[in-house]
Formats: sequence, structure tokens, C-alpha cells
Amino acid sequence: MAEAADTGSREPLLAASVLLVAALVVSGLHPYDRLTWAMEVAPVMIVLPVLWATWRRFPLTNLLYACIVLHGFVLMVGGTYTYAHVPFGFDLQMWFDLSRNPYDKIGHFCQGFIPALAAREILIRGGYVRGRRMLAFLVICIALAISASYEFVEWWAALVMGQGADEFLGTQGDPWDTQSDMFMALIGSVSTLLLLSRWHDRQIAEVEQGMAR
Repeated sequence: MAEAADTGSREPLLAASVLLVAALVVSGLHPYDRLTWAMEVAPVMIVLPVLWATWRRFPLTNLLYACIVLHGFVLMVGGTYTYAHVPFGFDLQMWFDLSRNPYDKIGHFCQGFIPALAAREILIRGGYVRGRRMLAFLVICIALAISASYEFVEWWAALVMGQGADEFLGTQGDPWDTQSDMFMALIGSVSTLLLLSRWHDRQIAEVEQGMAR
């Protein structure tokens, strides 16, 4: 029975891995800037081995796997074109009469949305916190901590690379870019809680039932 449960939990991860690796290869064929591409897609290269190393003892819900794939696609598109030059971002800029390409903000929204879902799953299944309000509070705090840590990475990249980090930073001359990035991550984490909590709870129950067999 344990072997059947393992096999069932591996299929979503296998599908997610195939999609991410294929997209990674395509995104790396002709990137706008090779170093920027490598830095932007690094989270995908880090997360995939971690997921495979932990799937037997901690398989994720299908919802979280799907969101990880979505986040990976967002990162890889940003890595291919750089966030300031993504074509879809220019369309959004024109449609909404914006002063800059907003694709970077989509990335930071996802930076709150998907890590919040992952944090929620770990906290619930690990039994680390009780109470829905405390759970929501900690999920948002974790998402914001991840966002702040990424801003540190951007700061260090700017110190090390100087002007060469401009494409990675994607600030486009906005002096409040760091603050607005973290605000988008906040919106993303709150959106996760409002939109996906019930669906997520059902999927967590299904995973736990499958592991208990």
C-alpha cells in the first residue's frame, strides 16, 4: 500500500518536472542576457531537486505543484526577456497607460502567492500552529520574509555587479521599486488565503489520507 501511495504522489511531481525542465530549456536558448537569465531561473533549479529529495516523506498537494509550475513559468519568461522587456508587460503598460513595464510586479505578486501556499501547507501538515487567524498571520509573515530576502539578494547583486545588475533588478528608474515589490508580495499572500484556503484544505486532507493507507 505504501508503494502505491508513493507512486501516486510521484506522478504530479513528474509532470511538473517535465513541464519546468522543458520550459527551462526553451527559455535558455536565446535569452536577452545570459547572466540575468541564470539568476532569474535559479529558484527553479534549486526547488526541483528539493522537491524530488523530499517527495517520499512529504509529497505536496496537486494544487501546490500546479502553482509551482506557474511560478516557474513566470520566472523563466522574466529570465528570457528580463522583466523590463517582457512583451506582455508592454501590452499591459499600453492598455492601462502605465509609466513602466509592470511584468516585474506580476513576478512579485507570485512571489507572495506561491510561497504563501507552500508555507500554509507545511504549517498545517506539520501541526506547527493552531488557530486559523494565527495560521494566516504566520503565512503572510513568511511570504513577506521571503520577499524581503529576495530584495537583499537584489541589493547584493547591485553591489557586486554595479550597472551590470540593472536588468536583474528591473527597477526601471523607480525609487520605490523595493517597497512596491514587497507590497505586491503582500497582496499575493493575502490573495492565496482568500481564494485558495478551502480548496487547499480539501487537497491537504486527501494527501494525508493517502499517506495514512
